[in-house]
Amino acid sequence: MALLEIEDLAINFGGLKAVSGFSMSLEKGDLRGLIGPNGAGKTTVFNMLTGVYRPDAGRVLLNGKDIIGLKPHQITALGMSRTFQNIRLFKGLSVLDNVRIALNLTASCGVVESVFRFPKYYSEEKRITDKAEELLDLFKLGDRKNALASSLPYGEQRRLEIARALATSPKVLLLDEPAAGMNPQESQELMGLIEWINKEFDLTILLIEHHMEVVMGVCRRIQVLDYGVTIADGAPDQIKRDPKVIEAYLGEEVRDA
Repeated sequence: MALLEIEDLAINFGGLKAVSGFSMSLEKGDLRGLIGPNGAGKTTVFNMLTGVYRPDAGRVLLNGKDIIGLKPHQITALGMSRTFQNIRLFKGLSVLDNVRIALNLTASCGVVESVFRFPKYYSEEKRITDKAEELLDLFKLGDRKNALASSLPYGEQRRLEIARALATSPKVLLLDEPAAGMNPQESQELMGLIEWINKEFDLTILLIEHHMEVVMGVCRRIQVLDYGVTIADGAPDQIKRDPKVIEAYLGEEVRDA
């Protein structure tokens, strides 16, 4: 059984078919890409997978469980986490607290223990803080833990968002255009980071990305959407030479990547 099985997802907005018949199967450890022109339906797929939108048709099975109709936090608790195209950090909080908030999903301390500050409350607080600091160290953000998230450079904000997503201990990580707004050096560093996360955390990753060098460089298989419909699915070398893909992107960007 696939870790994530997506079957014939479809959603309409009014009379517009935003996504139609989208299917994908992800095994444990996969690193897959989802690409397509602006408005192709990529983020809409992510929103259906994570409970932001409820599809009009289709099924999504996460580790064998149908997650259609569940709320985003319930899907996160089952093992699927995401980042966003536009960074959504708690910018008024510290770097450490951004990760601690995500780790609260795993807390085993109840309301009574928290209100009356029983010993378990303090042990859980220490566990969460220690784990948050460990993640920040892994992402080379440990020395910035007390800084406001808003004060970080753009590339570090991206790393923090990924670290926060990993704090929920996901089985599947959805990355929505992580290279958006990055300069060439930051994009190269991101490629190494994604590959490292995939191996270090034994994590299944589905990546939306417009930066062709990044997606072609890290993904082992790529699926292409155009007007909400899959037009190609295959290895990077196959995708960059596919006439339908080249036509969808109006030229040379994919071929030259």
